[in-house]
Amino acid sequence: MESAVGLRERKKEATRQAVHEATLRLTVEHGFDHVTVEAVADAAGISRRTFSNYFAGKEDALLHGEEQHIRALVQTVRDRPAEESAWTALRAAMEQFTERISPPEREWALRTRLAMRHPSLLARQLANHAALERDLADAVAPRRGPSGKPVRPTVLAAAFLSSLRIAMRMWIEEDLAREPAEVMGEILDEMACRFD
Repeated sequence: MESAVGLRERKKEATRQAVHEATLRLTVEHGFDHVTVEAVADAAGISRRTFSNYFAGKEDALLHGEEQHIRALVQTVRDRPAEESAWTALRAAMEQFTERISPPEREWALRTRLAMRHPSLLARQLANHAALERDLADAVAPRRGPSGKPVRPTVLAAAFLSSLRIAMRMWIEEDLAREPAEVMGEILDEMACRFD
């Protein structure tokens, strides 16, 4: 029974991923405004009804990969050793996370560039980032700072995410000349003196 449930979940995730990839490809080819749910469903080899079982709209399908990464990053922070300070746990989780996923460079840059040009995508991305900030704040709340005092988790999570946003914007503006992890490390080093 357990293996049947596992297989069913893997198939569902494979369908979600196929729809996400079809949405991204069609958006790059035709522009977000010219992509329809029907076209995405056709490209992914599913019906319109099946699309609706997985996603509320094309924004959801396009940003699915980012949302998966958000959940995985938060879990990675939660799984870090309890004795680490909050900033150390965040930084180590980011490094651990980027090592175990395949480089998202092209897809991430495409989504970000698209979001900067489309208000509905930007609004959805901002909502995702607000949820991530809350979840990261919850994940680091029990950790202590270097002084032994509890950290201000919301400030810490916001600073961490701001550092990542700055790093990714720099990376895109540099036209992907360096590895994302290198740019992230540079910005996180700048911020570290405040929290570690």
